[in-house]
Amino acid sequence: MTTFEDLLNEVGTFGRCQKRLFIMCSMISVPFAWLYVGIVFQGFTPDHWCRDPVVVEMRQSCGWSPADGRRLTAPLVNSSGEVLHSSCEQYQVDWNTTKLTCDTRELNLTDVPVTTCKDGWEYQYEGRSSIATEFNLVCSDAWLVDMHQSVLNMGILIGTFLFGYISDRFGRSVCLLLANILTVTSGLALALTPTYITSLVVKFIFGLGTKGGWLTGFVFITEVVGMEHRRTVGVLYQMFFSVGIITLPLLAYLINDWRWVQAATAAPYLIFMSYYCFVPESPRWLISQKKFSKALEITDAVAKENRKEFLVNTETLTSDVGDSISVSVLDLIRTPNMRKHTLILMFNWFTSSVVYQGLILRLGIIESDVYIEFVISTLVEFPAAFLILFTIERIGRRLPFGSASIIAGISCLTLIVIPEKIFWLKTLVGCIGRLGITITFEMVLFVNAELYPTFVRNLGVSVCSTMCDIGGIVAPFLLYRLAVIWIDLPLVIFGVISLIAGSLVFLLPETKGVPLPETIDDVEFPKR
Repeated sequence: MTTFEDLLNEVGTFGRCQKRLFIMCSMISVPFAWLYVGIVFQGFTPDHWCRDPVVVEMRQSCGWSPADGRRLTAPLVNSSGEVLHSSCEQYQVDWNTTKLTCDTRELNLTDVPVTTCKDGWEYQYEGRSSIATEFNLVCSDAWLVDMHQSVLNMGILIGTFLFGYISDRFGRSVCLLLANILTVTSGLALALTPTYITSLVVKFIFGLGTKGGWLTGFVFITEVVGMEHRRTVGVLYQMFFSVGIITLPLLAYLINDWRWVQAATAAPYLIFMSYYCFVPESPRWLISQKKFSKALEITDAVAKENRKEFLVNTETLTSDVGDSISVSVLDLIRTPNMRKHTLILMFNWFTSSVVYQGLILRLGIIESDVYIEFVISTLVEFPAAFLILFTIERIGRRLPFGSASIIAGISCLTLIVIPEKIFWLKTLVGCIGRLGITITFEMVLFVNAELYPTFVRNLGVSVCSTMCDIGGIVAPFLLYRLAVIWIDLPLVIFGVISLIAGSLVFLLPETKGVPLPETIDDVEFPKR
């Protein structure tokens, strides 16, 4: 009997064709990273204070600095032990009775009553525009910035499940095309939305296709390469995500308006739509659906591009799939091992998302240069990829996977007790934590794809990774709302769930050197 692994050995396990397909699919990771954490810059809330039209007019005519105008507008308040000008209250002054001149040094407003902002806000953001500044999402409405990111993850949550089903039911190439069309149309429309409410609706639609296409590309590339190359392409595929993360600050720095940043994020998907003409259907999926003639046609094209002769006896080709080709979510939990794998992977997806996004979004609330801090913390993602490549074929998947999550948890808890004045140590520990959770995030996708049989692999990855999207919904609120109580309180949550997730990993089987399972029996009875 001839299986697809036999065909791969004949036509090339990682030849010219697979390398081309790998590069093409990996490029999807770059803009996906931009939209995934773009809220750090698109929703950045700068230093702000209440706007007083009279003071603004006098400031322009008298040549005052913004600080001079703020002194006459915002009262002093005690914030975490520091005396600062209020961001959400203003002096209730009747400028008709209080004479205002260019020389305001003798004007004392200490005993003047205060009120909430009446005429909007002024922002110290160097002429840049963000969602927060355009729609005035500050003070009592600050949580609406969190909502903007959460709505994206709600769309990703539903879209991941939807496109996971489409991919396993109708094929990888069709799924990739539909996801890219939806992403580019809604992404460009989002840059034109006139109101906050319409931006929420369109951003939800935007989220539907983004991760669905990204995951489909990942599953596709792991299915068309040989077993000995799966670990390399799986890790490098996610390394392109890190490339997107590290280029995001440059993109946001060069483009002042959040709408143009949004357009730049969506534009690459115009190119990705053409992939339907250049990226074939997965032969492994076609064989699992018993579409042998089409699978052989594509495999023959792969052989020609790889300059190989196709000599395997195709008349004995078998899908090696004893399960029904119909796809059901129940397949993920019906049997003991499948159920255990699903639950552990779902919790690790959730933890990875919450901690990864939480540590990135936290850069927007600590007192530092968000561009520099973002780049520094992102640089550790590249060593993460090389550490994975170095370890997973030497010591397996389970040890680096579980250990990285535990290290991330310990780092988060350690950050709490390091004084702010020891900046270098706090930065070092923070980078170690970011390194650990990056390894965890890359490993969970890699291991997830290896633990499920072919006919339900894309659905399995999609369903488990919906917990990643739920984590993405929770992360902004968890970070920003708990940080109001105590800025390090989110780190306690991040540390505890990372320790639990890392411990659960050691209950999963080792997949090093094990062929991709084709049936549920392969999962339930691996020794057989």
